[in-house]
Amino acid sequence: MAYQKVNADQRAPGHSQYLDNDDLQATALDLEWDMEKELEEPGFDQFQLDSAENQNLGHSETTDLNLDSIQPATSPKGRFQRLQEESDYISHYTRSAPKSNRCNFCHLLKILCTAIIVFIFGILIGYYIHTNCPSDSPSSGTVDHQLYQEILKTIQAEDIKKSFRMKGSTLDEWCGLMKLRNLVQLYKSEDDMEVSKKIKTQWTSLGLEDVQFVNYSVLLNLPGLSPSTVTLSSSGECFHPDGQPCSEEARKESSQDLLYSYAAYSAKGTLKAEVIDVSYGMADDLKRIRKMKNVTNRIALLKLGKLPLLYKLSLLEKAGFGGVLLYIDPCDLPKTVNPSHDIFMVPLNPGGDPSTPGYPSVDGSFRQSQSNLTSLLVQPISASLVAKLISSPKARTKNDVCSPLQLPNNEIRVVSLQVQTVTKLKTVTNVVGYVMGLTSPDRYIIVGSHHHTAHSYNGQEWASSTAIITAFIRALMPKVKRGWRPDRTIVFCSWGGTAFGNIGSYEWGEDFKTVLQKNVVAYINLHSPIRGNSTLRPVASPSLQQLVVEKNNFNCTRRTQCPETNISSIQIQGDADYFINHLGVPSVQFAYEDIKTLEGPSFLSEALFSTQSTTVEEMDPFFKLHETITKKTVQLSGEVILQIANEPVLPFNALDIALEVQNNLKGDQPNTHQLLAMASRLRESAELFQSDEMRPANDPKERAPIRIRMLNDILQDMEKSFLVQQVPPGFYRNILYHLDERTGQFSILVEAWEHCKPLATDETLQEALSKVLNSINSAHVYFKAGLDVFKSVLDGKN
Repeated sequence: MAYQKVNADQRAPGHSQYLDNDDLQATALDLEWDMEKELEEPGFDQFQLDSAENQNLGHSETTDLNLDSIQPATSPKGRFQRLQEESDYISHYTRSAPKSNRCNFCHLLKILCTAIIVFIFGILIGYYIHTNCPSDSPSSGTVDHQLYQEILKTIQAEDIKKSFRMKGSTLDEWCGLMKLRNLVQLYKSEDDMEVSKKIKTQWTSLGLEDVQFVNYSVLLNLPGLSPSTVTLSSSGECFHPDGQPCSEEARKESSQDLLYSYAAYSAKGTLKAEVIDVSYGMADDLKRIRKMKNVTNRIALLKLGKLPLLYKLSLLEKAGFGGVLLYIDPCDLPKTVNPSHDIFMVPLNPGGDPSTPGYPSVDGSFRQSQSNLTSLLVQPISASLVAKLISSPKARTKNDVCSPLQLPNNEIRVVSLQVQTVTKLKTVTNVVGYVMGLTSPDRYIIVGSHHHTAHSYNGQEWASSTAIITAFIRALMPKVKRGWRPDRTIVFCSWGGTAFGNIGSYEWGEDFKTVLQKNVVAYINLHSPIRGNSTLRPVASPSLQQLVVEKNNFNCTRRTQCPETNISSIQIQGDADYFINHLGVPSVQFAYEDIKTLEGPSFLSEALFSTQSTTVEEMDPFFKLHETITKKTVQLSGEVILQIANEPVLPFNALDIALEVQNNLKGDQPNTHQLLAMASRLRESAELFQSDEMRPANDPKERAPIRIRMLNDILQDMEKSFLVQQVPPGFYRNILYHLDERTGQFSILVEAWEHCKPLATDETLQEALSKVLNSINSAHVYFKAGLDVFKSVLDGKN
């Protein structure tokens, strides 16, 4: 890295268990200096040479990585190197005339004995200093890479399989638990406590420190006693969400999954109305439809995708619709996927416990009476039911050209929609453990995945997340047990309540908000890391993108094929949401995707499918695919985690944020001249900050701990300037993130431009422009203030 020498100097005092005393260190260095002066006297060239050779030998013997005593260099330029650079140095030593041969012999003998003693003592001192604080230690990149490779070697398919099933190799690992059952058999239990106990027990057995349950009593919206129904008024036919008839025989034959096809926190009741096809629910679609029909209290037939569901529902609610039939068009999925009868669940919760919005669900908190978060009756249905509603037998034609599902404009469909849900207070459990940092224990890198929640979805996807984070812990802890520790604290979290709107992570974040705002450095997201087996798709904050590219390229150099890293800052699903949008924490996620899925509309992943529990093991019975993908995921995630945890200067890039802002303002968008001018000033201040404060540090003042701490504090909080208070529902408050990879502008500006077409002076647009302008200006002021503080320190001012 560009600031590797800074890193080396700052780590020496904190990592040496013997040289913490400044006086002792100074004494040792002065002694070494005196020895050098003696050895440089005329007549002792041979001893100087021998000493140098011994020092070189001592160093070569320690080139093998010793993880128990990894110590960086104390200085970018050691004492011997500085002496060599003084080319004009001349010794003024003059030898006196010999008095006699006997005297000369005695004098030489005394000097020889003294030199030998000093020589031996010098070797011992040099070896002592070299062992505890080596001046020529391997570069941090080499040490880190060797450490990561050792961690990687320990990940085996059998360990992943055990983590996936949560089975220990011995009964002692699960002492006190009930008879062991496969995790995947628990995915529809009434609460997550049993799975949480297994995770806690395993993490504790691996050596993770202070593993705890963090429980919150929250309001969950669960399925009713019977499935929701859709009845055609013209024929009186009644259907379940999967398209099967409502007869008792059909219900008995079908799975209990019918209960889990619902929209959490939807309004409940019955509505009989005309169905109006609104396609994807875009602003243009609604404008066109409202000119043609009265949409008040009608039922919208809505496709999932292209925009966040919460945003589209807000538009439908504002337009006056009373209900929504939500589905996924088969044409938006790969040909190998047949979702005709698949049913799914969607959460309508923007995040956290709906009864305690903005504050944690702890004892004594006031609870608001919110059983639903929208006035719309929302019901997810299968593509086969949509085909029956529009009288279309299939979505694909004989020549395999896909025809999107669409209700003919000249036909009217009237249905009766019945939505049933129940609201209950339930306990959501988070499992939290950590590895305490050595030099900066009050700075946290949070590594998060999620585990099973009551009536969980996406089949075994949550089990894969748990298996991967556990595999990483299993690989890391042997190093910790042998004495190695990161500089900053690594916090491992397995969240509960994710399927209902990231409830566990939101409540924990709200509970510890004051601490987290000050101390969290980064969030590493391991949510759903295996969604396919064809391509790696990293998502990262702008400040972390360069680090991700470097790590991916570094791990790709030994392979014959190294695909280009396709990295972006887009909205992602999962528990990183709170940390990105409320704390402004830099975040990164590595996930494997199916390339065909990526070609479809964005936001299809908002649908949570209830699949068969054997899917993953049928696809990968020997867990070799999981082993390969997990190794790659752990390799990249682990290297990012450890580098952020270990680098004295955080590996964040200030200039990349300014470049991202400028890229977001490209194009022929109206009213952006002020934004472009402010973005130019932001880039100038970021360039100055990066060149002046993040350059290789050779100035001893710059290597002072207070300067490094100041620099890290600025790097840690860079993205907080881009948090805005109000955004459209479903949009990120951190405006550095895009809606999808196809949208290259600020999302709130894109929405405002679409909303107020063809007007250019609409208040909505002006408000959005003001939010972006204020964010850019805030970041500019932030970097400029940082430069001023450093300048004051250099000038000796307060």
